[in-house]
Amino acid sequence: MKISELARRADVTTKAVRYYESLGLITPGRLANGYRDYDEDDVRLVREIRALHRLGIPVERTRPFLECLAAGSAYADDCPASLATYREAVDELTERIEALTARRTTLIANLNAAARRGSAVVPPAAHGDGEDYLTLPADLPTPEDDGAADHLAGTAMPALTLLDTAGRAIRLDALGPRRTVVYVYPLTGRPGTDLPEGWNSIPGARGCTPETCGFRDHFQDLLEAGAGRVYGLSSQDCGYQNEVVERLGLPFDMLSDPALGLAGNLGLPTFEADGMRLFKRLTLVVRDGVIEHVFYPVFPPNAHAEQVLSWLRENPLRGGAATAHSD
Repeated sequence: MKISELARRADVTTKAVRYYESLGLITPGRLANGYRDYDEDDVRLVREIRALHRLGIPVERTRPFLECLAAGSAYADDCPASLATYREAVDELTERIEALTARRTTLIANLNAAARRGSAVVPPAAHGDGEDYLTLPADLPTPEDDGAADHLAGTAMPALTLLDTAGRAIRLDALGPRRTVVYVYPLTGRPGTDLPEGWNSIPGARGCTPETCGFRDHFQDLLEAGAGRVYGLSSQDCGYQNEVVERLGLPFDMLSDPALGLAGNLGLPTFEADGMRLFKRLTLVVRDGVIEHVFYPVFPPNAHAEQVLSWLRENPLRGGAATAHSD
């Protein structure tokens, strides 16, 4: 067969085929007119090279696998030399992972330090109205599990795009294969701004700022436990959310959903306060576009980040899809 046919069947470019030939990995026959003539063995060899390269094994180091096939083995990794090449590749990959992990840890530490250094957190005494949003009243009512989130575990995230506080458009069904923690809350109080009337008496309403501070303080722990990203989400606009990120020194971004689109798409529980429709507090653990786990109701909010952290540690990913369930 011609080189174009080989390239098509092996799903590579003709340039790649010529490169493999230059390395002596494949040796085509020659027709009477001098043209190259490839056969089924060449197709198999090129496919093997492509598969190994996708695993991270350089083309130049695929020779032991090809020689194994040429020796009559049913599989390219039936030979000791092939296994040795696997081990070398694993060792090199492990070194790269360790180096990247160390760099990631340093970056997270720098991010946390920089965020807190520039934080403009207003101490309670400076509020002027006696309201301390960082402290929870001792008599807060406990929210009951009304079953409003029972349907969420195992549900696909909607193709809904929301803006984050970095100005990026985040599509909720494309958060990626790593776990994303999205804690959904009603609203954060702002110094000098009154909370809705009767806020403390609404089960599950009070505590958004302490909850957010908990996720801030445990951010690095959450990433080390397997969370790829953390987002806070409420119906407050991006300007309000940006103020929260700056004031509390958050190392993660917040999502704004003023139209409560997520509630409409997923049937999330909401409530009314001062004429506003607000999200009830809950947390979603999302993986591969599907809700893997749901925390609902959330109480106490100031300890919730630790609850999420404990779940992540108790349910590590082991390569396969995790079983979805809710609290």
